[in-house]
Amino acid sequence: MSPQVRMANEIAVHFHHRAPDDAAQAIAEHIRAFWDPRMRAELLRRVQAEPEALDALALAAARLLDR
Repeated sequence: MSPQVRMANEIAVHFHHRAPDDAAQAIAEHIRAFWDPRMRAELLRRVQAEPEALDALALAAARLLDR
Protein backbone atom coordinates (compact mmCIF):
# COMPACT_ATOMS: atom_id res chain seq x y z
CA MET A 1 0.00 0.00 0.00
CA SER A 2 1.35 3.40 -0.95
CA PRO A 3 1.91 6.09 1.67
CA GLN A 4 -0.78 8.21 0.00
CA VAL A 5 -3.38 5.45 0.26
CA ARG A 6 -2.45 4.82 3.88
CA MET A 7 -2.70 8.53 4.74
CA ALA A 8 -6.01 8.97 2.89
CA ASN A 9 -7.43 5.97 4.75
CA GLU A 10 -6.19 7.38 8.08
CA ILE A 11 -7.84 10.72 7.35
CA ALA A 12 -11.09 8.97 6.40
CA VAL A 13 -11.29 7.27 9.80
CA HIS A 14 -11.81 10.69 11.38
CA PHE A 15 -14.84 11.42 9.19
CA HIS A 16 -16.88 8.23 9.50
CA HIS A 17 -19.29 9.97 11.90
CA ARG A 18 -20.39 12.35 9.12
CA ALA A 19 -22.78 11.75 6.26
CA PRO A 20 -20.84 10.12 3.38
CA ASP A 21 -21.13 13.03 0.93
CA ASP A 22 -20.14 15.57 3.59
CA ALA A 23 -17.25 13.38 4.74
CA ALA A 24 -15.92 12.87 1.22
CA GLN A 25 -16.04 16.62 0.58
CA ALA A 26 -14.23 17.39 3.84
CA ILE A 27 -11.53 14.80 3.12
CA ALA A 28 -11.05 16.17 -0.40
CA GLU A 29 -10.74 19.70 0.99
CA HIS A 30 -8.14 18.53 3.50
CA ILE A 31 -6.11 16.81 0.79
CA ARG A 32 -6.29 19.87 -1.49
CA ALA A 33 -5.18 22.14 1.34
CA PHE A 34 -2.33 20.10 2.78
CA TRP A 35 -1.01 17.65 0.20
CA ASP A 36 1.64 18.45 -2.34
CA PRO A 37 0.40 18.16 -5.97
CA ARG A 38 2.68 15.15 -6.49
CA MET A 39 1.06 13.38 -3.54
CA ARG A 40 -2.41 14.08 -4.94
CA ALA A 41 -1.35 12.80 -8.36
CA GLU A 42 0.01 9.59 -6.83
CA LEU A 43 -3.23 9.08 -4.92
CA LEU A 44 -5.20 9.44 -8.16
CA ARG A 45 -2.91 6.90 -9.84
CA ARG A 46 -3.55 4.49 -6.97
CA VAL A 47 -7.31 5.03 -7.29
CA GLN A 48 -7.03 3.77 -10.86
CA ALA A 49 -4.69 0.88 -10.05
CA GLU A 50 -6.05 -0.37 -6.72
CA PRO A 51 -9.35 1.25 -5.71
CA GLU A 52 -10.06 -1.64 -3.34
CA ALA A 53 -7.14 -0.50 -1.14
CA LEU A 54 -8.95 2.71 -0.22
CA ASP A 55 -11.55 3.22 2.46
CA ALA A 56 -14.91 4.00 0.82
CA LEU A 57 -14.80 7.62 2.04
CA ALA A 58 -11.19 8.07 0.91
CA LEU A 59 -12.11 6.69 -2.49
CA ALA A 60 -15.07 9.05 -2.80
CA ALA A 61 -12.86 11.98 -1.77
CA ALA A 62 -10.18 11.04 -4.29
CA ARG A 63 -12.78 10.95 -7.03
CA LEU A 64 -13.78 14.51 -6.06
CA LEU A 65 -10.15 15.57 -6.49
CA ASP A 66 -10.22 14.37 -10.07
CA ARG A 67 -12.90 16.89 -11.06
